[in-house]
Amino acid sequence: MDWIQSTQRCEAGSPAPRKKRPEPQAGRIAVVLKGYPRLSETFIAQEILGLEQLGFCLDIWSLRRPTDRARHPMHEQIAAPVYYLPEYLKDDPLRVLRGVLALPRQKGLGRFVRTALADLRRDPSPNRLRRIGQAAVLARELSPQITQIYAHFLHTPASVARYAAQLRQLPFSFSAHAKDIWTTPDWEKREKIADSIWGTTCTRQGHDELVRLSPGGDKNRVRLVYHGLDLRRFPAPPVRDGGGNGRDTPVRLVSIGRLVAKKGYDDLLQALAMLPRELDWRLTQIGGGDLAKPLAETAERLGLAGRIDWLGARPQGQVIEALRAADLFVLACREGDGGDRDGLPNVLMEAATQGLPILSTDFAGVPEFVTDGVEGLLVPPRDPAALAEALERLIGRPALRLQLGAAARARVTGDFSADAGIGRIAALLSHGDVDQRAETRVR
Repeated sequence: MDWIQSTQRCEAGSPAPRKKRPEPQAGRIAVVLKGYPRLSETFIAQEILGLEQLGFCLDIWSLRRPTDRARHPMHEQIAAPVYYLPEYLKDDPLRVLRGVLALPRQKGLGRFVRTALADLRRDPSPNRLRRIGQAAVLARELSPQITQIYAHFLHTPASVARYAAQLRQLPFSFSAHAKDIWTTPDWEKREKIADSIWGTTCTRQGHDELVRLSPGGDKNRVRLVYHGLDLRRFPAPPVRDGGGNGRDTPVRLVSIGRLVAKKGYDDLLQALAMLPRELDWRLTQIGGGDLAKPLAETAERLGLAGRIDWLGARPQGQVIEALRAADLFVLACREGDGGDRDGLPNVLMEAATQGLPILSTDFAGVPEFVTDGVEGLLVPPRDPAALAEALERLIGRPALRLQLGAAARARVTGDFSADAGIGRIAALLSHGDVDQRAETRVR
């Protein structure tokens, strides 16, 4: 790979910093992701772009190629070069072989072998072998200018990043989010946290879980850092007059989320079917996923198909248009398959930027943004009857929707700007208080 060209691209292509700050002392950083770019992970693109605008030099390493056909405007602004590892080792056997043959030259081979063998004893799966093979490729192909490896998500990306960091004797850090926290075994989370120089997570619930597993219960090893939003990406909310009243004029509902179990769309459909027939509403749903066909079939069976527009995955601009056209945002978060759950869904904050009231569940990180009766209404997860009652209340009360929407807008602008979160990540990547730990962990 042409590392000189990559360096020139970083130096010449990065946008000018938004604010004058001390020059980062981080060197070049490898950011390991499961997939890039992804329409559903605007928070990662927002962070990468924000770090570049603060002067950081980044290389993006993705474990798989993109499956979304569209891209957000933020992806076009990001200057970091993107490299793709073989998603499956059989995809590029020669590249994997070169990585394996280079292992004896890696300074951290001994530690890597001990870690990999210990992990294989507890998890003798093809996925574990794949992570080890990807790490061998990553360790061989990383630019010699890389000074640390930073992974988004504590499951697969952190495994590959940790193994490669051991091989190259580099510091390793991570940001954990949602599914990765709740579906990764305790032993694996505990050891990754212990090997990291620092970690972050984006909900209080997730933070408490990772602190529980930190060495000695160290509350500083994993920090609570909310993603927030770069509010400059969002227009001022439209002037709202309360919208429909559910009788003379329809109320426009919008929901944005992947069509997977943890988003609770089957609960939402059941709730909509419980509403009085005379209520006039229409739902726009944005997001793709494996449950698209069964959910559409459920809507048909419940007699709701004519009132729902399933739009699939859409780029950010079209998401914002849908939010601006709506009267109410709804997302019925719950625990999904195998313990999967949301953190704090960014779409709640995106809806709030447009002055929308929020109807969601008292689950995961949602209550960290929405207080019941203030920015929206919260109901118990997996309770379609309670969801239907809240829907009926909000559909029939335009003034209440305006009140809650104004409070939601004030909440996101006052407490959830992205600058603070990106600034904390930048401080950790630059130096933070981790230099001594970094030195001990790369030996």
